[in-house]
This record gives sequence, C-alpha cells and structure tokens, in this order.
Amino acid sequence: MKLTDKILAYNSPHPFYTFEFFPPRTDQGFENLLPRIVRMSNLNPLAVSVTWGAGGNTKDTSLNLAELTQSEYRQDTILHLTCTNMEKGMVDEALRAAKECGIQNILALRGDPPRGKEEWIAIDPRFQHTLDLVTYIKSHPDFSSYFCIGVAAYPEGHPDHLVDEETELSLLKEKVDAGADFIITQLFYDEDQFISWFRKVRDKGITLPIIPGLMPIQTYQSFVRLTKLTGSKVPAQVMSDVDAIKHNDQLVKNYGVKLAVKMIRRITSETDVSGVHFCTLNLEKSVQRVLESLRWIGYSPQVVPNKLIEEPTTENLPSGTITPVSAANVATLGLFNMPPTETEVGSGELNKADSWDDFPNGRWGDSKSPAYGVQGPWGNNDAINQVTISQWGNPQSLDDLTALFLKYLHSDIDTTPFSSDPILDESKLILPHLRKLTERGWWTVGSQPAVDGIDSSDPVVGWGPRNGYVFQKSFVEFFCTEEDVNMIEKKVAEKGDGWVHYYAANSKGDCRTNVPDDGRNAVTWGVFSGQELIQTTIIERQSFLAWKEEAFEIWLDWASFYRPDSLERKLLESVHNERFLVNIIHHDFKVEEALWTFIFDA
Repeated sequence: MKLTDKILAYNSPHPFYTFEFFPPRTDQGFENLLPRIVRMSNLNPLAVSVTWGAGGNTKDTSLNLAELTQSEYRQDTILHLTCTNMEKGMVDEALRAAKECGIQNILALRGDPPRGKEEWIAIDPRFQHTLDLVTYIKSHPDFSSYFCIGVAAYPEGHPDHLVDEETELSLLKEKVDAGADFIITQLFYDEDQFISWFRKVRDKGITLPIIPGLMPIQTYQSFVRLTKLTGSKVPAQVMSDVDAIKHNDQLVKNYGVKLAVKMIRRITSETDVSGVHFCTLNLEKSVQRVLESLRWIGYSPQVVPNKLIEEPTTENLPSGTITPVSAANVATLGLFNMPPTETEVGSGELNKADSWDDFPNGRWGDSKSPAYGVQGPWGNNDAINQVTISQWGNPQSLDDLTALFLKYLHSDIDTTPFSSDPILDESKLILPHLRKLTERGWWTVGSQPAVDGIDSSDPVVGWGPRNGYVFQKSFVEFFCTEEDVNMIEKKVAEKGDGWVHYYAANSKGDCRTNVPDDGRNAVTWGVFSGQELIQTTIIERQSFLAWKEEAFEIWLDWASFYRPDSLERKLLESVHNERFLVNIIHHDFKVEEALWTFIFDA
C-alpha cells in the first residue's frame, strides 16, 4: 500500500511512526535482524524502510531484505534508491524488482560519491540529481501510477553546503512539483532549527507530509561518528550532557531515550507533523522505550511468569520486572527463528533477544549483531578528503608511512586514514608498545590493553552501567609483510603455548589463522549488578574478514587522491596489494604485559 494512502487512512490519537533498517554487514547479522524486525513489527509501525548502499553496493541484500519485510512480514516497505554512481540499467532493475515483490514506496536519493572522490559522478547520464529520478519514475508508463515517491530534506542544510537555505528550499519545491509524494528529513538533534525550517517549507507552499528523521542516541561513539558523517549540528547543551556521561553506556542510552521523547513531544505539538521516522541502527530497545514513554504503543494484558509488568519509564526497570510490550513480545513471538547453537556466548541472543547487542565496545562488537560495524568506528574512509590528505602529507616510501603512523601515536596529528579521532586514552596505556611496533614497520590500527576487573565507571576503560567490573584481553592489529606473517606464525606455534591466537589476511583473499573455524574470541566482557555476564567485543573469522575488506579498501581510497603515475599512488596501491592485516590476541588477561612480552622477546 502507498504510504500516502496509509497516512490519509491513519486513525489514532497519537502520531504514526516508521522504522528504518539497513542490510547488515554479515550473514549472521542478517539472520539475526529478521526476528528483530518481527518483534518490532509487533509495535505496529505504519511502514518500514530499507536503505540502499552507495552505488548499489548493497543491491542484492537491500532487495532481499525489502522483499522479506514486504512479503513475509507484511510491513509496507519503503525502499531507498540512489540514482548516481549506479551502473546503467540498475535503477530500472531495482524498480522492476521492487514492483514484482509488491513494494509501492520508493525514497528517491541522489546517493553518495564513489569512494575516494568528493564529487558525484553520473554514470547513467539520465540521472544527475534526485529530481531526475523522481521525474523518471513519474514519467515511466510502468512506474508512474504504481509508486509513491519520497524525497529527502535537510533541516540543517545539506552536508555538502553547496547552496544557501533559500536555494535548498527551492530545490525541494522542484522535487515536489516533479511528483514527490512525501518527505523524510535527515536526522537532527536541534528541534529549534527543525521547527524554524519546517515553517519555511510550509511558507514555500509545500503541503506534503513531512516526516522528521530521528535517531535515539545509542552509544557515544556512534553518536559522534554519525553526526559527523551527516553534518548534523548538535546543540551545545546536548553535547555537554552526552560528554558528561560518555563513559557510562547505560546513561548515554537512557539520555538518548529522554532526548528523543522531548524532541518528539515538542515537534508534534508545535507543527503539523503527523508522524516520525526512527533511524533504528538495526537496534530495537531504545526505540521501544521511546514509544512506551510517549504511550504510543498499547499495553498487553499478557504476563510473563515471575516478572512484574511495570508502567514504562525512560529509566532502567527494576530487576524482575518487564514492560508491557516486552511481555507481549515474549508471549507472542518467543524466540522466533533463533535455535540455540554451540557458539552462543555471554548474555546471549536467546536470553535477551531485544538487547543482547546494546553495548558494543569499539569497532568489533559481535559480527552476529544486525548493528555490527555501525556503532563503533570502522576506519576513517568517510573523512578522506583534500583537507586530511594535506595533513597526512605525500608519502612516497615505506619510511614515510611509518613516520605518518608515528606522528599519530605522538599526537602530532589527530587522524589517520584508519582513525577518525585523536588517539584514545586507553591506547595511551600501551603507547610505548605501539610505537615500538610501528617503528618496526608494523603500522598499528587497533589495540587494547589487558584489563582485569576494573570498575565499570573507570573513565579510561570503563563501559556499561555502573556497579560492575570490566575485563579485557590484550590484542593488537597492524599491517605487515608476508615475511612478517611467516615469522609470527612460527613464533605462535613454538612459543604461544595455547595462549595466543592470530588472524592474518590480505586483499587477495588469503586468510591464515590458528583459530578453529567456529572459534570466537571474547576479548571484552563485564559483570554488573543484577545482570548476566555481558560480552561486548568478540573477534572471530567473520568479523575479522568483514573489517579486512574495509581496511584494504581504505588504502585504495587514499591512493585515488593521487595521480595514477605518482609515487604516492604507486606506494599506497602496493601496500594494498602486498601487505597483510594481522590481529594477535593474548588470552592471559591477568598478566598485563603478556602480549607485548610474547611479541618482543626473541
């Protein structure tokens, strides 16, 4: 059903809401997203949306996911569709595939630039802008009457900032006049700015439904990363509030719920907004808590044995209680399609299906999570541009690259292509070791120190709720030569004594490891009052290989900023082609120097 028809027919005392999902990075993440969508469908969204990767790089998984949500789960689905940097014919193919599986709603987008470029390239000459895609669909005999078309809008201005606000409003009006049926905005945190912009849109004569995009803050890392990526302006008070609690993941999540509730109440009371669009990040608990706090979702009389159903609040529920919606989910959906396996770990998907992956730690998290790779930093390829390139200089030799990574470790520069922020305080605990490795020509891009039961409120290594203790196994990750990998393998076999695991992979697809195929290394976990053990960082083959693909792509992104025949480009491409990405884990977390003693001792 078309979204605009559903909005017209919507009859409820509260505004409607829609949920946005993206295709997970891993097969296990995709499998675990499906029961999550089933549970969230129980919250009765008006529709769900599925994102589309830059240049159609998630085409198959996006279409597969959208077909499942539309056909299997009977959720009217909005398929995001970009039109630039797409191979010729891909737009038509995607539209026909959507039509075949009953999808009637398209969110038309221009799309992201190709990696390593700052400008959009129209591979298919028919599509230069979103306006071209809207016009094409509305003029096509097979699509014009079938699809309901949405377009994006930017209350704080487009991230590119190529034109002023008045010009942006005129461009939005052009898309509306071309046949757009509804508008979904970019995420934002400044409701003052949104309300001001909304009124200007209405003054422009645009009367279509405007659906604000909202993302409850999930973690400090994801909040900083995504607001930087989208160009969202964060009010000073919000940034101050989040900074003050950034070391307590539960407080950050609680604050995110409270802020979203406050924003929604104000927006829906001061404008004619009739619904909101939740960017879920493939997570469910915070969105559910927002809806419960707004009292937009019903209260089921069904009871879960041994738990007291409590009225929803934005705070943590007492131990032994459950919200009405969670009770309904447990009673009506159970565990859906999630049979136990031998590799289930920690708090586990089975025990807390709606929140087991709420606290990822760093880039790794758990590759089984639908949100894997989004909540933590995955390299810095989004910020490789002429400004950062100028800061990194023009490396023409391996020594130049070593010098660059050492500058970062010495805090002479704040970023590298693999790190979007200054070096972490946690990394400073092992800084001499990282410098020694880098001086060897092993360029470090990830690490953590061993931690044995430090208070969860510790400002450096703490995470999760207070009243707990956190633990870490030490690991380090770096690029090195194949000769170095051979040496590492030999040393692990001769001196590892079962304490050391490693992964090593290159861009050609070779992967070498001493970890069993089904092995899963939990390297960060926590014990908290009234909760089961929580494991937030798990390194295993699938997660390592997923990151490996991203990591080697960064070398090519970086290289693309230099001329094809330049020394810089030849160097960076040779690193991509010849080096290995290596991860070494030492399991004896009770010996702080165990990993470094193993690596550096002859």
